[in-house]
Formats: sequence, C-alpha cells, structure tokens
Amino acid sequence: METSIPADERERLDSLKSYAILDTLPEIGFDEITDLAAHICGCPAALISFVDETRQWMKAKYGLPPDMTECPREISICQVTICNNDVLYVPELVNDQRFNTSPLVTGDLGLRFYCGVPLITPEGHALGTLCVIDFQPRELTFEQREALRRLSRQTMVHLELRRQLLARNESLRQLQQARDRAVAEKAESDRLLLNILPSPIADELKTSARVRPRFFDNATVILIDFVGFTRLVETLEPASVVDQLDQHFTRFDDMMAKHRLEKLKTIGDAYLAVGGVPEPNRSHPLDAALCALQILDHLARLNRQREKVRLPAWQARVGINTGPVIAGVVGKHKFTYDIWGNTVNTVQRLEAAAEPGRICTAESTWHHLESRFETESRGAVEVKHQGLVKMHYLNRIKPEFAADAAGLIPNDRFWKHD
Repeated sequence: METSIPADERERLDSLKSYAILDTLPEIGFDEITDLAAHICGCPAALISFVDETRQWMKAKYGLPPDMTECPREISICQVTICNNDVLYVPELVNDQRFNTSPLVTGDLGLRFYCGVPLITPEGHALGTLCVIDFQPRELTFEQREALRRLSRQTMVHLELRRQLLARNESLRQLQQARDRAVAEKAESDRLLLNILPSPIADELKTSARVRPRFFDNATVILIDFVGFTRLVETLEPASVVDQLDQHFTRFDDMMAKHRLEKLKTIGDAYLAVGGVPEPNRSHPLDAALCALQILDHLARLNRQREKVRLPAWQARVGINTGPVIAGVVGKHKFTYDIWGNTVNTVQRLEAAAEPGRICTAESTWHHLESRFETESRGAVEVKHQGLVKMHYLNRIKPEFAADAAGLIPNDRFWKHD
C-alpha cells in the first residue's frame, strides 16, 4: 500500500500544528461526535483522527481499544481520504486494490468496511478525518453518508472554536504577563525614585509631575566630611577608595533612617542630611545629635581595627545646625531633592571649624541639646560672610539620660525630659 501525499503537504502540516491538537487529552466534545457518527451509520466503531508526517493519531474513538491511539501513516486508510478532499466510501475493503494488502485489513484488526470524511480547514487543508469502520462489509445510505459529512463539518467547527479559545487564552496569558511586567517595572521605578527622593516628595512628583518648593521654619542640617580624604586617596587603589566610601555611606544611610533623618546627597567625601524635612517633627535636633554620636563611634571602632593592621584611619568632622531652610526638587532628567538657605551655608562652616573626630554645633542647635547632652563651648568663631558664630562641641549624652556607659544610647528619661 503506497503512502499518499497531499499536494499541499507542507502547508497542511503547518496548519495542523497551528491547532495544537496532537497528543492532547480526550475531550468530551470530540468523543460525543464519534459516538453519534457510529450510531447514525450503524457501525461498531468510529474515530476522529489527524495525520501528521509519520502517523495517524486518534483524538477521539468509539468502539476501539483504549490503548489504540495511532497507526503508522504508511498503512493508514485515512491518509488516502485526506488526499481526496471528499468522502471515501469503501463497502468491502478486501475488494479494493488500494487496501486489500493493508495490515489493517489482513491483520488481527480485520477491517472490512470504511467510510471517512476529511476534516478540511477554511483554507482548504485536510488535517485528518471523521470515519466509521466495521469488521464486516457494510452499505451506507446516501442520507447516512451526508450525515457523516455534516458531522465532519461540525467537527471542524468544534476544532476551530477550540483553536480560537487557545489563542484567546494565550492572548490573555501574554496580557497578564505584560501587566505583571508593567507592575514590576512600576514597582522598580518607584523603588528607584524612593532611593532618590523622600516618599512624600516622590508621591507628589508622581501625582502632579512637579514638586512645589516649601519653606521649613525649623530643620536640623547635619554635614559629615572625611578628614584628609585627598591624602587617603593617594595611598589606595581607585576601586578600593570607591568601595570603602560606599561602605561608609551605606552605613550612614542606615543610621540616618533609624533616626528619622533624610539623606540629601553626597558631595565627594561629604554626606549631607536633614531632620524635620520633608515631614516636620519636634525631635530633629535630638535625632541629628544622636546620629552624629553613633556615626563617630562607628568610625572610632572601625579605626581601632584598621590600626591593628596598619591601615590609615577614616576620620570625620561633623557639623550640625538648626534653622529655617527652603526645600525642593531640582533637575528634569535627574531629580535631586535639596535644601537651601543660610542654615545650610552655616553648617558647612561648622563642619570645617570642627576638629577631626568631633561634632560641632551652632548655638541654635545647642539650645535644644544642652539639657540632655554634655557639651563644650568653643566660644565665638569667625565665619566667612557671617562674622562671629557661637559654637559648641557635642561630647555625649548626660549619664542620667544614657542607657550605656559611653553616652551614645538614650534611655526612657531622655525622651520624657523637657
């Protein structure tokens, strides 16, 4: 028995793949069609099958063993049907020279009757067949053959609806993936924005595409600057400098967040932050003082370890000033939340006037700290463009308000004291 090949074989196989039907699980819609076909034609068996490059695969069957799911294409009778594009009706297979030597006829199955209708797509490609078979010769009436033809069309309608449903589900899956990506990208965008801007400012920017500048009549600015950074850079590899500076600033970030201070920016080896902005509060001078003490303690402990292995120390000066500031966002493509005003200018002078490893505060900040912290007056120091400015060193929390011997951690009395 020669294998028949349709003239449109390549397009036919591509079309068959597009329906994604091969090797799928049984579906009740197809099973019911084979049941109906067998009963209409009075045959003991019926099947819906599809023919690919090498086999005839059965999607639905009635009256055949459950483990019978396919047969080689070269012995398939249905592969002749898909070449005819019309009903193939063979009342006695033994008498038909095309099939009388087929193992399906001469073998254990012993087929004697076949009537099949090709399943033809709207483009004209025969994907497979709906057929009825018998194990003895049989005649079908014209009405039975026409009914089988109509059932084949209904099979294709069912198959087409199935493909459309699969395509719809795939579109929905891709849409959901696109939505998930959009949500993830938005979350990442929000996360990156929050790394640049305080949360309330980021929300305002997303809502109105701009940030209104605001005046704060009372805020505390803290500036930390490493001493001898230029000399330190000359002794280290560039990558090591950046890595160590990143480690320090990352630790500062954590400490600032812990004390409700908002990091504004780094300028080379300097680190600028503010308390009471953009959300006002009453404790920002205390928060800045506590944070500064703990940062210097962190550096002191780190430097003791570095000294043991003869590495240069990272020493810092800290300036703290309290007063009015203007805050807002500058830039269009690269946003920066920043503050301006005399309070900011003064904190730079305070930091520059401090000794390495010490915290220098303006009198405006000292008035908020003097009852809880041990301080040391520096007297009036000449500041460029501002004349004499009274300054105080911040040493530690007073023992009665400290939870530790070093005076770095406040106790409950610290926060209740007026």
